[in-house]
Amino acid sequence: MSEETQASGDPRVGMARERTGMAVLRTELALDRTTLAWIRTSLAMASFGFGMVSFFRSLRAQAPTAEAIRMHQGAIQFGTGLLVLGIGVTALAGFSHWSELRRLRAGQPLESAKWPLAMVLALILALLFMAGLWTLFAR
Repeated sequence: MSEETQASGDPRVGMARERTGMAVLRTELALDRTTLAWIRTSLAMASFGFGMVSFFRSLRAQAPTAEAIRMHQGAIQFGTGLLVLGIGVTALAGFSHWSELRRLRAGQPLESAKWPLAMVLALILALLFMAGLWTLFAR
């Protein structure tokens, strides 16, 4: 923008600054919503892990067969994996939120990651599910 435009008291300058501030605020709020969604996802994973262990524990208590014991042990391993994954996702989401917010407030451009958290989580979950199926059906 030329100095003539700024000096003439052009009202568009103030509007542009106001819109830029609102855009930054909208981006901060979007980052907050994304982080909350990741926290909700990690809590769901951990809850599912605890629920699965509890279900197979009750199954083992009702019928303490060798198969029920084996399934309970597999559920403990799988549930522990989901719990650890949930903790890791929460930590990564918090770090990502903090670093993106810091970059935004410093006026640096935001860049999407080469390996987004969603893709990494999907790959780890796929590996965890395949390992769970392997332990369930391999004898």
